[in-house]
Amino acid sequence: MVSGLYSAIQPADSVSLSTRTHGAVFNLEYSPDGSVLTVACEQTEVLLFDPISSKHIKTLSEAHEDCVNNIRFLDNRLFATCSDDTTIALWDLRKLNTKVCTLHGHTSWVKNIEYDTNTRLLVTSGFDGNVIIWDTNRCTEDGCPHKKFFHTRFLMRMRLTPDCSKMLISTSSGYLLILHDLDLNKSLEVGSYPILRARRTTSSSDMTSSSSSGPRTVGSPCHQNDSGPLSEKHMSRTSQREGGSPRNSLEVLTPEVPGERDRGNCITSLQLHPKGWATLLRCSSNTDDHEWTCVYEFQEGAPVRPVSPRCSLRLTHCIEEANVGRGYIKELCFSPDGRMISSPHGYGIRLLGFDTQCSELVDCLPKEAGPLQEIRSLYSHNDVVLTTKFSPTHCQIASGCLSGRVSLYQPKF
Repeated sequence: MVSGLYSAIQPADSVSLSTRTHGAVFNLEYSPDGSVLTVACEQTEVLLFDPISSKHIKTLSEAHEDCVNNIRFLDNRLFATCSDDTTIALWDLRKLNTKVCTLHGHTSWVKNIEYDTNTRLLVTSGFDGNVIIWDTNRCTEDGCPHKKFFHTRFLMRMRLTPDCSKMLISTSSGYLLILHDLDLNKSLEVGSYPILRARRTTSSSDMTSSSSSGPRTVGSPCHQNDSGPLSEKHMSRTSQREGGSPRNSLEVLTPEVPGERDRGNCITSLQLHPKGWATLLRCSSNTDDHEWTCVYEFQEGAPVRPVSPRCSLRLTHCIEEANVGRGYIKELCFSPDGRMISSPHGYGIRLLGFDTQCSELVDCLPKEAGPLQEIRSLYSHNDVVLTTKFSPTHCQIASGCLSGRVSLYQPKF
């Protein structure tokens, strides 16, 4: 049923943009009810469209003073944008002529936004290495109270699991950081968080001899010291915590990427399965000549052997990408039901499944990592596609490219 529906999908419309000055499309985001599609643009603009009629609603021509990188809806009316101008802006669809407020706190480009609907805390990350928490419960026209929550070098992307029990952070140095049993109300000073059975790597031979069935646990990229590996103090302290994980316990992994074990990789895109079962990564080699999409299943519980390092993720599926548009980040996504992945692929997108029938991930977990299955390829752009998004309510997919075009896809029978 699902595979048949998406096999019938075709390019429906190229959204008619109201301005030629917007530049590349960096991010797409639907409102939770699917009634509005927002577009984050390279040249300071945010565009809003009706995705059903493809009609233009409004252009926020000076939403920021630099590139707009990410958009996140807080509910069906309020949304947040972030920018290379180091700020976050809050907007209300009912009053788009002015911002609700502007948030200042980052010192470099702000790259992504998350939101905890239970606590109404906004979470942002940027290239200054900081993850900052903003309390929207106490928001005024002057901003929101905020605090620095976490810091790490080489930060690329930060995501929260759907239940907000974990925070995942990807880095340009190939590390993936996981904060378990997350408590956003507790600020984490450098070196204050417990490390979950992390293993110190002393040589490259140690790294290559680690188990190939899952991610390899290595030294932390956090600012413990300039060299990176965890101190013996942290090792001895955390080795006593076998009975259970304390709040905000940090796990540091180097996810396995096919063919890249000895060369390292940069984790450029990071997404979470809508049911919290897995994480989706787009990785490129340090030499930028290979690019992969990989799915890692979350493995809960204690390790098989108490002396072994904790490995919460296991590589289950992967596929090599076209590696077109080197140097640009390609943002991929899960479908709302988690059965499919939409991935930028050259001048179009590929729809990928865990098997050819678009089964649930839990129903087709291989004993060893297997290939993602291509369900459909869709090409309607004349430039490299940088971002793609499923509608949360309709059988529709949007994609945006380097030259600024936005395309919509939906089934045609």
